[in-house]
Amino acid sequence: MNTIKVGIIGCGNISTIYFKNCHTLNHIELVACADLSLERAQAQANKFGIEKAYTVDEILNDPSVELIINLTIPKAHADVCLKALDAGKHVYTEKPFTVTTAEANAILQKAKEKGLLVGSAPDTFLGAGIQTAIQVIERGEIGTPIGASAFMIGRGHEHWHPDPAFYYDEGGGPMFDMGPYYLTALTALLGPMKKIAGSARISYPVRTILSEPKAGEKVTVMTPTHLSGVIDFANGAIATLTTSFDAFGGSTLPPIEIYGSEGTMLVPDPNTFGGVVKVRKRDEQDFKEISHTHQLVENSRGIGVADMANAILTSQPHRASGELAYHVLEAMHGFHISSESETHYKMKSTCKKPKPFPQDVTFF
Repeated sequence: MNTIKVGIIGCGNISTIYFKNCHTLNHIELVACADLSLERAQAQANKFGIEKAYTVDEILNDPSVELIINLTIPKAHADVCLKALDAGKHVYTEKPFTVTTAEANAILQKAKEKGLLVGSAPDTFLGAGIQTAIQVIERGEIGTPIGASAFMIGRGHEHWHPDPAFYYDEGGGPMFDMGPYYLTALTALLGPMKKIAGSARISYPVRTILSEPKAGEKVTVMTPTHLSGVIDFANGAIATLTTSFDAFGGSTLPPIEIYGSEGTMLVPDPNTFGGVVKVRKRDEQDFKEISHTHQLVENSRGIGVADMANAILTSQPHRASGELAYHVLEAMHGFHISSESETHYKMKSTCKKPKPFPQDVTFF
């Protein structure tokens, strides 16, 4: 089987699942890693049997590395992506795509000029949960989608993350951290977005880190931590979305519900690959569980990279694409812009609804 040689830049908290899964994914071969801390890169290389632990410049200058997985913090995403493209490498980045839409547009333009592919997390929508929900809609089981609701309600990352400050910096907050999962899933389910109305606030201007090793340190909050809004989709469906780091009492709200002309569907947490899909059709009394149509139910982060590598090898479109990530990034900014301007934000970008993932292909 042909493979694409891959290198990881950024060996922090999220990198472990990528290191683990890259060893089992088809179409890719993990050959190198790098970090601003060479010691941290070497530690991950030793743990996962990677031959080459590099500085960032060294991995970009290695001609054997064909694709970079960018796992740096959001503020560094654009710089690393552009440098990777300049080095002639395809690039797949963690979410959010970038901090600003101008940065994202520069990446897409450079990739186009160089004939390279760009991809971005999240790829959770390729898992069994969301893909089964897509099949329910495709089969017409709930009729024409009319609306949706989505909720990501939590109390913030300072309670568990070892270094949570960047979640409260520009490019962070619940919308830029968790919004990509929800907006990507909704786009995969309903298609591209047309306009957005949003309201946002910073509820607690200063946060105290409660997790080790930085417990007790103060973090100044630079981005809204509670956002609610309405999305109009190009297909006519209307959705509501709330993302929050301010709900210290938790929540019992469902992650996503889709309302159709013939029934309602409960969609699992889009931050997972599996989860239960349930449907209650017109005149039925209870929700009924729908059997998964797809295989990926465990944490399969990196499947988007494998799908992108397959696209490179076969000249086919990939699903967790830069265009999709740009559309989602613009929408996230749209919530903030709408809140500040007190008016609807009309989307300037669009994207194709990602093709359903093949039911008989696992990539593992």
